[in-house]
Amino acid sequence: MSAREPGAAPRRAAVLIASTRAATGVYEDRTGPVIRDWLAEHGLKTGEAIVVPDGEPVGAALRAILLTGPRVVLTSGGTGLSPTDATPEMTLPLLDRHLPGIMEAIRAAGRAKTPHADLSRGYAGTSNGTFVANLPGSPGGVMDALGVLDPIIGHLCEQLEGGHGH
Repeated sequence: MSAREPGAAPRRAAVLIASTRAATGVYEDRTGPVIRDWLAEHGLKTGEAIVVPDGEPVGAALRAILLTGPRVVLTSGGTGLSPTDATPEMTLPLLDRHLPGIMEAIRAAGRAKTPHADLSRGYAGTSNGTFVANLPGSPGGVMDALGVLDPIIGHLCEQLEGGHGH
């Protein structure tokens, strides 16, 4: 990540987990902590991951998060084909600009390990100056996605802040 102005407030981020089973306590969310640690390593300040059931609760939570104006929002889960997977449908209407290359790269990174990566229907784009990306729900898929974002997140944030990056 490139240098920022001395004394600049830290960039804020949010993590949204779409999982009915994790939201109801059937199992512990394992992707939220991975994403939060990655964001912290990149200088983005975030609170605890928000865990909600699949479907419309994802849309409601995402809209509420965007109102707080974070620079980055990463979601995990709800991007597959099960009847309740609706994270892409909840995200798409909130994006004002699309970044299809990011999702193409995330699927390509996952494809190197499993053909199931091609079943991920997530979106990436911006919503009023916030970068939003739908990551897969598996820890391996999240790691693949973060590997794609790793070299570009700083430049992406700089551009959203009106800079040109390097």
